[in-house]
Amino acid sequence: MTVRLFAAVVPPAPVLGALEVFVEPRRYADSELRWVDAENWHLTLAFFGDVTHDRLEPLTEALHDVRGAPFRLTLDGAGAFPDPAAGRVLFQAVGDGSAEFSALSRRVRTAADRVGVPSDNAKHRPHLTLARRRRPGELSRWLRIVESFPPASFEVGSFVLIQSELRPSGARYRVLHSFELAARPDSE
Repeated sequence: MTVRLFAAVVPPAPVLGALEVFVEPRRYADSELRWVDAENWHLTLAFFGDVTHDRLEPLTEALHDVRGAPFRLTLDGAGAFPDPAAGRVLFQAVGDGSAEFSALSRRVRTAADRVGVPSDNAKHRPHLTLARRRRPGELSRWLRIVESFPPASFEVGSFVLIQSELRPSGARYRVLHSFELAARPDSE
C-alpha cells in the first residue's frame, strides 16, 4: 500500500486570508480556470509521489534532520507554466526568499533520496499555484490581475509533509508532520 506525499511550506493564515479575499471575487470570471481551494494552497519543496508505508517512518526521520535557518519569503508577482501564451497553471510568484526556498528544497530532496524516497527532481521554481486550465491557453490577462496583489511577506520557520488524497471532487491534502527549521549548531 502507498500514500501520495509531498513536502511544502504553507503560508501563515493572515497571508492566506488576504490572498483568499483577493481571489474569491475572481473565481467565476473565467470558466476555463479551475481555482485551487484556499485550504490547499502551499509552496511545494519536493514531490515524492506514491511512497510505500515502510518508507514513511524513515522519510519522516530524515526530514526531521533537515537543517537551515528560518528566512523571510515574499509572495510577489505572477507567472504561468509553461508560459503565458499557452499556460496551464497560473501562480503567485516568489520574490525575496526564492534562493533560500530553493536551497531548502534541495536539502529536503537530498534527505529523502538518502532513505530511498526519490523526489521528482524537477527544475524548481518556487510558486503558489492559484488555478489550472485543462487545456493550454492565454493567461497574460490573468498575470496582470495576479500581479496586482500586493507583496505579502512571512517568515518560513517550518515545513510540512502532506498526504494527497485524490477524490472525484479534487485532491484533499492532510498534513502528516511538521518540521521546524533550525540552524545547525556550530559544535556539530
